[in-house]
Amino acid sequence: MTPALDRIRVGSAPDSWGVWFPDDPQQVPWERFLDEVAEAGYSWIELGPYGYLPTDPARLTDEVTRRDLKVSAGTVFTSLHRGPSVWDATWEHVGQVAALTQAMGAKHLVVIPSFWRDDKTAEIIEPAELTTEQWGHLSRGMERLGRQVRETYGLDIVVHPHADTHIDTEEHVERFLDSTDSDLVNLCLDTGHYAYCGGDSVKLIETYGERIGYLHLKQVDPEILADVVAGGVPFGPAVQRGVMCEPPAGVPELGPVLAAAQGLGVDLFAIVEQDMYPCEPDKPLPIAVRTRKFLRSCGA
Repeated sequence: MTPALDRIRVGSAPDSWGVWFPDDPQQVPWERFLDEVAEAGYSWIELGPYGYLPTDPARLTDEVTRRDLKVSAGTVFTSLHRGPSVWDATWEHVGQVAALTQAMGAKHLVVIPSFWRDDKTAEIIEPAELTTEQWGHLSRGMERLGRQVRETYGLDIVVHPHADTHIDTEEHVERFLDSTDSDLVNLCLDTGHYAYCGGDSVKLIETYGERIGYLHLKQVDPEILADVVAGGVPFGPAVQRGVMCEPPAGVPELGPVLAAAQGLGVDLFAIVEQDMYPCEPDKPLPIAVRTRKFLRSCGA
């Protein structure tokens, strides 16, 4: 019998419906996302790109409540490695998202570092490796963000390692964790992105367990990934090739990841994401239903 993962709260996100942008003609309308995520059996959702779901708290509360949904987190992108000059613009954006996240009763803000190459055009925006000075800006900036978000909005930030950003590989993730204060900055471990960049999620949980504040559940297709890595394919085109696949077809195996997370002895959100931008509008719901069934078989 599969042991119950009673510390893990499973949810889904607009990402699993092919949503990457606040407004895009290739994406499903937000009403359909909310209807279908509830139909698939999930009770927790993330806000997704700010502006995709209604940003008026009263309206959004009504929309999620009548579908028996609750919000686990909001998401922001930041470029804090660029130093103090970007702080004011960063805080303005963070404040918008954090205020809505707080109003929805959520406790987490997922922070994604900015891309070093464009996820739509694949244009190289800046070097893939940070200088020592930029690492300092990134670490201090994230600590400042963590402190200010908590003091102003009562939220905890969880930083999301992500392909084609400066926090991606095991080396970069560990460097980031070792250079930041655990009281202010913890991690949103995305199992798919970490595998995409060569990392071992179970090892990370076992080594840095006290820094794991949130999970994104995702898998990669190892054959497609091998081609992507060999060809230097950017993340956006890699997604269009199907590099992020439906569980349990890919890696990492999610059962051991969830068991390791359960072993931490703390309550954790585990939000399903399967990057599929762009995708046919009828594709996400059946996948979401099957994935929820699979996660139940793992005890979640």
